Amino acid sequence: MHKHSVTEPMQEQIRNRMKGAIDFVIRPFPLRGSSAFTCLYLSSIVESALVDEFVVKPMLAAVPIEEEEEYDLDDLGWFHRHIPFVQNKEWTDADEGVRLLLEGQCLLIPTHVNHFLSFDVKRSDYRSITEPQSEATVRGPREGFVEDIGRNVALIRKRLKSEHLVFEQMTIGTKTQTKVYLTYLPDVAPTDVVEEFRRRLQAIQADSILESSYMEDWIQDKTFSPFPQLIGTERPDAVTGKLLDGQVALLTDGTPIALIGPVTFFQLFSSPEDYYQRPDIATLSRWLRMFAFMLSIFIPPLYIAVVTFHQELLPTSLLINLAAQREAVPFPAFLEAMIMMVTFEILREAGLRMPRIAGQSISIVGALVLGMTTVEAGLVSAAMVIVVSITAISNFVSPIYGFGIAQRVLQFVFMFLAGFMGLYGILCGTLFVLIHLVSLRSFGVKYMSPIAPLILSDFKDTILRVPRFWMNRKPQMFSKK
Repeated sequence: MHKHSVTEPMQEQIRNRMKGAIDFVIRPFPLRGSSAFTCLYLSSIVESALVDEFVVKPMLAAVPIEEEEEYDLDDLGWFHRHIPFVQNKEWTDADEGVRLLLEGQCLLIPTHVNHFLSFDVKRSDYRSITEPQSEATVRGPREGFVEDIGRNVALIRKRLKSEHLVFEQMTIGTKTQTKVYLTYLPDVAPTDVVEEFRRRLQAIQADSILESSYMEDWIQDKTFSPFPQLIGTERPDAVTGKLLDGQVALLTDGTPIALIGPVTFFQLFSSPEDYYQRPDIATLSRWLRMFAFMLSIFIPPLYIAVVTFHQELLPTSLLINLAAQREAVPFPAFLEAMIMMVTFEILREAGLRMPRIAGQSISIVGALVLGMTTVEAGLVSAAMVIVVSITAISNFVSPIYGFGIAQRVLQFVFMFLAGFMGLYGILCGTLFVLIHLVSLRSFGVKYMSPIAPLILSDFKDTILRVPRFWMNRKPQMFSKK
């Protein structure tokens, strides 16, 4: 006498919830008599060949046709013994079954058992590991993250072979159910920073997390600050180095960008290549980036302020030369600068959005042609073209893409201040920016560390990059050791 089929309601529940999915596959396999099992999976995200090879064939081969006895498959251990999958789990909840299906797993439901098994057979034909496009280096590893979070974990494990490394899994997004890994070294990262990360991630209430930037809006300290409080990177070596310093990384499924925090202001001038170069060359590179940041922020507003309000600050010969250039220009210096800066931003966006083959030529040729024609037409002066060119080149020096965007925002703010109040406006804007930077925090870490507060030992790898044998302790602003 056979037992009542207690799993039928569960199977029907899963079927009803997935009835709108055209890729939902139901494969019943009757063995003999009432002994049977059913495979459920989504064909679009599952390797059907793996299901046949490692699930169906072993199950059918385990029950020889010649034998007349009826197999009792109530014992799930029978399935464990005959399916060559080491990562199999038993589940009893239909909601959990739907979640597993959407993650790319195959559900195996025996007829007479109120449990079911799940097997990971999701597709593996993802984008291959390539060099990061936005963080190219001359010397150093060429591997970059991909959209598969499992492969990203492997890239970090490859470099950081520590049994203490933690990948704490979370699922965020009520609709997308995005997998997120909170990654840190518990013996190095401060406990309060890790707890703050965990608390903010758990507080996210969103339908979808399609990219790591979706979480950035929720967990950063100040939403409307132009300065990035989390660093996005595609480089596994950069993430490994930050983890060893006591920082925390967030890996998100479906995107190659990992988020790193806490962040300080001087880290925005640091590049992964600094650690593959000689210390003196790396230090000089950081100083050049800081100088380029000052140029991109202050060159346009200083030109506007001096030409409009403070001509007495210029040497007489230079003043006469600028006056001769601007004699035919019908616009004031502020409006002239705004026209050129907005035009260049449009060219930059066009170069990014257009196909790669045409994008570079459009941006370069467009800038040259527009610059020459606007000067010849008398709409702008030649000096303004030089100012905009220096500013644009300085923007690209930043190793952090988000920081380059912040510089562009600050440029327009300082240009408005210089256009209405001259050098006094620039001074007021600078004081407000400094006050904002000093008051800003990233997950409890002060943004201007190690200058405010002063931590002399942390100067070894911020403004400077000293030889490695002098860096004999972790950064105090991040690490608890």
